[in-house]
Amino acid sequence: MYKNLAGSAVAALAAACFLSPSFSQPKPAADPLKIGFVYVAPITDAGWVRQHEEGRKAVEAALPGKVKTTFVENVPEGADAERVIRDLAQQGNKLIFTPSFGYMEPTLKVARDFPDVKFESITGYKAAPNVATANARYYQGRYLAGVAAGRMTKTHIAGYVAGFAIPEVLQGINAFTLGMRSVDPQAQVKVVWLDAWFDPPKERDAAMTLFNQGVDVIAFHTGSTAVMAAAQERGKMAVAYHSDMRKVAPDAQIVAVTHQWGAYYTQRAQAVLDGSWKATSVWGGVKEGMIRVGDFGPKVPKAVQEEVLARQQDIASGKLQVFRAVEDVRDNEGKLAIAKGTSLRDDQILTMNWLAEGVQGRIAR
Repeated sequence: MYKNLAGSAVAALAAACFLSPSFSQPKPAADPLKIGFVYVAPITDAGWVRQHEEGRKAVEAALPGKVKTTFVENVPEGADAERVIRDLAQQGNKLIFTPSFGYMEPTLKVARDFPDVKFESITGYKAAPNVATANARYYQGRYLAGVAAGRMTKTHIAGYVAGFAIPEVLQGINAFTLGMRSVDPQAQVKVVWLDAWFDPPKERDAAMTLFNQGVDVIAFHTGSTAVMAAAQERGKMAVAYHSDMRKVAPDAQIVAVTHQWGAYYTQRAQAVLDGSWKATSVWGGVKEGMIRVGDFGPKVPKAVQEEVLARQQDIASGKLQVFRAVEDVRDNEGKLAIAKGTSLRDDQILTMNWLAEGVQGRIAR
């Protein structure tokens, strides 16, 4: 009897295998998620684009075999950006990162035509059902860099080479000035506007002009290493932005404000893979690991390094808020900007349109 039962089971299994190929054939592996990245400048050894390129590489390293990434570099904002973003969508990329403020509108336009594609507008603020937004609280790092600059300056005059007068840049200038004046109340910050994100010759010329005006430490919000190289050449001090730039300015760099995109990009790619992606809005900073200050240069005393790192911990814990006023904060035209004992709300920070007391310059409109 048992033999007959066994024989019947074998026969049934054989029939099932014959009738249902899934029993005998492995399930085909899913195609990797195609991800596109658009870069506003060329990929260089350091800078804005370099940090996003490192983020792309981090995604590939974290999700081997599950993703296939591609990028297009040196894409101007505007019509060219729309063409490139559209082309990436047409090529089958199901997740597209567009990390530049001027890519926001082209991203939204293309997204309307490709509802099955997920888009990540990095530094943009307008969302859609298939467009998420993300940015970092760069101003937190700027404040900390200002503390370092305030401790290191001898002339009490810092320079700031700025791209465009958008809120993100104004936040940085004001935070840097507040950080600097928290340790050097006499400090002044001279601003030069470029109306460009990436123009190494103009960045260098602006830095040299500022050095000729008594500036001994300089910061910048542009895309290349030109300001750092100028500081190294002139024997001045500089704050690196986006990346550690000690290779370019080994003596000039006092500190670097670096942006860390790898964890965020990997998280968003994984969300597409597992079907949990939503059009979120993220604004992370020191606490979230998106902004980090460190990479001190050889001129910076240990005590200054420790002070800056301690304040970084205070920001991470919430003990220190950059735009919370211990005393009245006024703009550089004398108007009250932040009343004593109050803090700016996120919406006020995101729409900032003033320059702090101590900043020599006007908003280029």
